[in-house]
Amino acid sequence: MFESIQTTGDDSILGLIEKFKNDPNPEKVDLGVGVYRDAAGVTPIMRAVKLAEEQLLKTETTKTYTDSHGDPEFGRAAMAMAFGHDSAIIKQGRVAATQTPGGSAALRLAAGLMASEFPHKTAWLPTPTWPNHLALLSSAGLPLARYPYLDDREELDFDAMLAGLQQIPEGDVVLLHACCHNPTGYDLSNAQWHEVLAVIQQRHLLPLIDCAYLGLGDGLDEDAYGLRLLADNLDEMLVTFSCCKNFGIYAERTGCLFIIAGNSQILAEARSSVAAVARSLYSSPPGHGSSIVKTILASDTLYPIWRAELDAMRDRIKAMRSQLVTGLQDCGLGRQFDHILEQKGLFSYTGLSADQVEYLRRQHSVYLIASGRANIAGLTPDNVDYTCRAIAQAVAQACDPA
Repeated sequence: MFESIQTTGDDSILGLIEKFKNDPNPEKVDLGVGVYRDAAGVTPIMRAVKLAEEQLLKTETTKTYTDSHGDPEFGRAAMAMAFGHDSAIIKQGRVAATQTPGGSAALRLAAGLMASEFPHKTAWLPTPTWPNHLALLSSAGLPLARYPYLDDREELDFDAMLAGLQQIPEGDVVLLHACCHNPTGYDLSNAQWHEVLAVIQQRHLLPLIDCAYLGLGDGLDEDAYGLRLLADNLDEMLVTFSCCKNFGIYAERTGCLFIIAGNSQILAEARSSVAAVARSLYSSPPGHGSSIVKTILASDTLYPIWRAELDAMRDRIKAMRSQLVTGLQDCGLGRQFDHILEQKGLFSYTGLSADQVEYLRRQHSVYLIASGRANIAGLTPDNVDYTCRAIAQAVAQACDPA
């Protein structure tokens, strides 16, 4: 039977990983894979995480299953982190968490809930968005459509976005990035979030907020502005939440799905449906990562250590953005890449074409996604100048292919 299976196309990220690994160039630079790296080019284990694990090693008494909703202590800690300790929806009992294997499973769980309960509703995604959004949501049978996010210059076009949202049929689902938009790095301003809220209220849309990089843009509270604004002003909302990036626990696959409902009775009924979907997908979530997160968030000692480390990660990303833009200016590219400074989080839509990206890989072993998305955290003080010179040559090659 297996001989009839056709080879699928390479995943753009996984294919890059393999090519980078096999590249013998000692100066090779990986700006493709979307993980945080420190100045040495390593994805470190945070000190707060190590200390939490040491504590867990001494105090953990069981590794039995949780139920489909996961660890309730982790869920409460994650809710406070996302919505704030003084959140009205928490006090009112209008929000609940279902722990998931990372943010990806939270998205698939949300899609399963919507497909089972609202099968005729369409989910609207920004153009562009994280490519796996399409795969995860469509795999549940959820109909998908798109609304604009960038203009022809690949910069945020808020007017077009708002006009697109205003055309979405009433009651449909709209996916929004809470912060650190993947893949573009372009986020909404606080004022723009208020305009989006008004359209959602007018059109009676159900927001699905993907919050995967909280704290890596401008800060925990700053990055949560739009998320909290919508939560405080809407009766219903879905939020997919990841702790993999801001705690550096990628391999532990730690996340959750938040459901916000009009009252506690409606919430309980929605949670029962979510539990049934989770049971059919993975039964119960893994426990180690959630134990790390809840231990850190509950500790007067570990929490400030983690916050300082998160701040240092964010500051390093911002510093590399600035050094990249300055370096490109020094290479004679003027203000062509100044838009990179407007973007936030790990990623940048550089504006490089697919041909320029291919030139960078073949001629200089600098690896980006074909769309021109770069992981800014892949830059280090040792490789940023090399990268700038390579980009300048790629741009010059495009201007004068002969």
